[in-house]
Formats: sequence, C-alpha cells, structure tokens
Amino acid sequence: MTTSLLATLRHALRGAFETAGFDPETVIVETSRRPELGQFQCNSAMQLAKTHRTKPRDIAERLVAALGAVPFITDLAIAGPGFVNFNLTDEFLAVRANDMAGDARLGFPKVEAPAKVVIDYGGPNVAKPMHVGHLRASIIGEALKRIMRFRGHDVVGDVHLGDWGLPIGMLIHELSLRQPGLPYFDAAKTEGFPEESPVTIDDLEEMYPAAVSRCRENDDDMQAARRKTAELQNGRPGYIALWRHFMQTSRASQAGDFDRLGVSFDLWRGESDVADLVQPLVRDLQARGIAEVDQGAILIRFKPAEDDGSEEEGEGDEEELTPLILVTSDGTVTYAATDLATIQDRVARLSPDLSLYVVDSRQGLHFRQVFEAAQRAGLNDGMGMEHIGFGTVNGPDGKPLKTRSGGVPRLGDLLDQANEEAGKRLAEHRLGLEFGEAERADIAHKVGLAAIKFADLNHQRTANYAFDLANFTRFEGKTGPYLLYTVVRLNSVLAKGGGVPADARFTAFSTQVERDLLIRIATLPEVLKRVEERRAPNVLCDFAYDLAQQINAFYHEVPVNQEPDPGRRAHLTLLVDVSARALTLVLELLGIEVPARM
Repeated sequence: MTTSLLATLRHALRGAFETAGFDPETVIVETSRRPELGQFQCNSAMQLAKTHRTKPRDIAERLVAALGAVPFITDLAIAGPGFVNFNLTDEFLAVRANDMAGDARLGFPKVEAPAKVVIDYGGPNVAKPMHVGHLRASIIGEALKRIMRFRGHDVVGDVHLGDWGLPIGMLIHELSLRQPGLPYFDAAKTEGFPEESPVTIDDLEEMYPAAVSRCRENDDDMQAARRKTAELQNGRPGYIALWRHFMQTSRASQAGDFDRLGVSFDLWRGESDVADLVQPLVRDLQARGIAEVDQGAILIRFKPAEDDGSEEEGEGDEEELTPLILVTSDGTVTYAATDLATIQDRVARLSPDLSLYVVDSRQGLHFRQVFEAAQRAGLNDGMGMEHIGFGTVNGPDGKPLKTRSGGVPRLGDLLDQANEEAGKRLAEHRLGLEFGEAERADIAHKVGLAAIKFADLNHQRTANYAFDLANFTRFEGKTGPYLLYTVVRLNSVLAKGGGVPADARFTAFSTQVERDLLIRIATLPEVLKRVEERRAPNVLCDFAYDLAQQINAFYHEVPVNQEPDPGRRAHLTLLVDVSARALTLVLELLGIEVPARM
C-alpha cells in the first residue's frame, strides 16, 4: 500500500469525474462533516456548477451515476443543494485494514519528494540554567522534527548553542573580579592553563545573574564585559581556556535537562563553531557594498520595503527594517553576524532545502533582518528560511511565568513539579499502587512530561498560554494523561486476551463504531501533511484527542475479550492492536512516551 485512504478515494473519483465529463482536477473529497449522512462527502458540485452554468444538484446527480460504478463505494446520496455523501463497503475496509495491520508504518506513505531540512531549536546559552523560556522551543522543535522525519524528509536537528557572545564576556568579567589571581587573566600567559575548571555548574548558575545585574547597574562593568567578549572572539588564550571550561561544565547540565525533556539533537553546534567564518564574511559583505561602517560599527542597511499586502509572522513585523549590526563599535561580534555565518556554514556543510528557526515570536524582527541580509548576499543559495515563532508561557496573571521570588522558573524545577503533580493524580485514581517505587516514579515522570508537552503543543503555536499543572495533569478531557491512559487501556485489553493471534485477519466490520475508528486512523497522513504545511503541531493534538475519544467509544461499546466467536474476536483484537499502534505513533510524533502500564 503506497497511498493513503483519501488519496485512493481521490484517484477513484477522478476516474468517475472523467466518465461524467468533468475535470478530474476538481475532485474534492473529505471525511463527512455529518457522519449520519455518510462516511465521506464530495463537495465538487458547487464549484462545477459555476463553470458549467447549471444547478449543483444536477451536477451531483451525474456524479452519483458515475460513482456508482466504483466497486468499493456504496450508499450514495445527495444532501442539500449538491453534497454527495457515500460509504465504503465493509469488504474494502477489511482489505485496507489488513494492509495497515501488516505494515510497520500502518500503511502510511512517505512524501514523494523529500526535502533536506535543518531545524534550529532549543538554543540555550552556555553557563545559564535552562528555564521556562526553553520549554516551547524544545517541545515544538522536537515535534516538528519527528513529524517531518516520519513523513520521509531528511531532517537534521541543531541545538545552536549561544556560546560566543556577551553572556560569556559578562561571566569572564565577573570571575575576574572574584578571583583576579587566576592564570586566565594574565595577558602574558598563552599556554599551560589548568585542566580542571575553576567553576562548577552551581557556581555558573549563581554567577550569571550576578554578572548581568552588575553590568546593567554599572556602565563601566558593561564596557569591561564587552571588551572581554571582543578579546575572547579575537582569540585571547586565557579567555579561550575559560570558555572551554564553561562549555564543558554547561554542556553536561544542558544535556541532562534535554534528556529529561525527551528532546535530542543530531548536531550540538553553536555560535563558536562559525567564529572563524565571521570576520571573512564581514569583510566580504563590506567589499560588496552590502555592509558599511557607521560610527565604528559595521552594519547592513535595508531599503524601505514596498507594501505587497502580505503578512509575516512575528511581533514587530509591521516595523521598518532597522539596520542590522554585525560588529559593534568596540569590536564585539553580534548574534546577527553569527546567524549569517551559520547560514553560510549550513549551506556549505549540509546543502539543505529549508532551514526552520524555532524561536520566540518576539525575535520576529531579528529574523526578518537576518533573512533579508542572507538573501541579499546570496548566503542561503536558494535555501528556504522560516522563523517558526511561538508565544510565551504565562502565569495565572497572564504575564510571563515567574517564580514566587520573581525569577524565571528553571526547566528542571518545572519538570520536578510536573512529576510531583502527576504522582498525586496517579494516587488519586489508584493507578499503579501495586507497582514498585521505581516503576511508579517512571510512570509519574512520563505522565508529567506528557501533561506538559501536550498542553504546550495543543495551543496554537503563536498564542500565549497559562501554565497550569493542576489542569494539565487531569486524566479527563483533552490532556496528555488522558491520551496515555487510552493507550494503556488498549494494551491491557490485548494482554488480558493473550495478544493478537498469529493468524488474525480483519473480516467484516459489523458496527459503525468499528468503521468510524478505522477510517479515523486512516486519515492520519492528511493530518500530518496539514501539520507540516502550517508548522502547527496543535492540528495533530486535535487528531489525537478525536482518535482517543473514538477509541474509548469503541472500548465501551464492544467487549472485545467477551466475544464468543473466535474469528470475530480475532478481528476485534486486531482493531485494538492497530488503534493502540496508531495512537502510540501519534504520541511519539508529539514527543510523548507511553508507559507500559499504569
């Protein structure tokens, strides 16, 4: 099986349209919006009536006559002014279902023309603890990576660390004030620096906010931090040695946070990986008249854009493009310069067709500037570039989430809170009480993570949302725990029934709830296509919840293991298995892991 169910229907309808004398390109078929009228509906009569200057119902009658020759279409009927409704024969559904059951991908096809895609997400700064601001970038980026990869694209996930800018200079300055006698600050020393880091991850997490506060309050300290940043970027040996310590210390902590979050990367590259490219790139841009010097800084100016009526995503999109500073007057390389060098580097190393940047919507103006500059300079070499912006995670007051002390919540603390809340919910529902402590803790972790991830992805990507663990961890309604429990329930049915018989086959679908469930599963390829086109994981969340509801309707209506007829029971057991595999797949694409039991 190489085509989706809806693609198979479109192919059949195209033939019928040609038979009826209509353009096959006008085929419009979808699952019915009114299931009581049929499983599918064809809405083409409305469009055809305009071009053929006749009544939609007359068109519909001709379509019904032609569709009657399609062997697996039945119960054809016209509703309203010209909507053609129909069902699929149970025999056809059984054949389709057997094909799905026997395929590792459930028969879901891959795209015909796969693309090479780089997804830039995560993006933590070195020496800073990961916090709530990294939650959405990581979760959304991971979901898009998994979905596009499942569809057949060659996808590379890049964490793109912030490891070469002013934050590092601030830390170097802070440490120089606290421990000025360290050999790293001896300008005459060029080698023989200690192998052991002078700071731990706890030291860095304490030092960074102190350094930021110091520099904000005192301009002399800020200027000193900028000078140290420039010296680092120009290769001062002591600062390079310190930077390496910061990197090694931070990386282990960040890798642990990402691992807890269930997020992984193919590349752990950062700004420093393109440091050697920046100065040659800036000189080239100056030589070509794209960049210029203004009061000691090097920048790119943009001509006023003509209003073409298009709408770009991201806050500040209506603003005029202000100059893009590449190098400040004190010699510090900016994020813009490293972003342009990264584009140049990715094109040279990976030759991608598309690069997606999963970053807060508030960075919309920055990416418009960077993309415009990259296109003007030809750095992207035809590679598409998109900013996948997202809204903020807010507290109950509607403002960005803060701790009680007013700080930014750490990611690890949020995950701990989710685990704790999930454990309480499991106890309330008396789930897993007989399991060992380690298994209960593992289940609580998976439930808590599912709660956070699904709640995040369920919201429209660019919208803000309120972080509410008490609501997210409920086992009722549209939540991650509800979806997990649905899969666990299906797996329990399979276990109690002895699993799927080796010779199990779908036979006849004898209840509407069975038919509806299989058809819902079979429409997943079109859902994933919409998710990719819109860069909208919430569309898949909608599908997951609808599928879970249909699964639970089937569970309550059809007592699988009580079915006395062996053939019928095997058919139902196979449907349970396909349903569990389908919902598990959807959850995996969202980055959610299902526990073996609860």
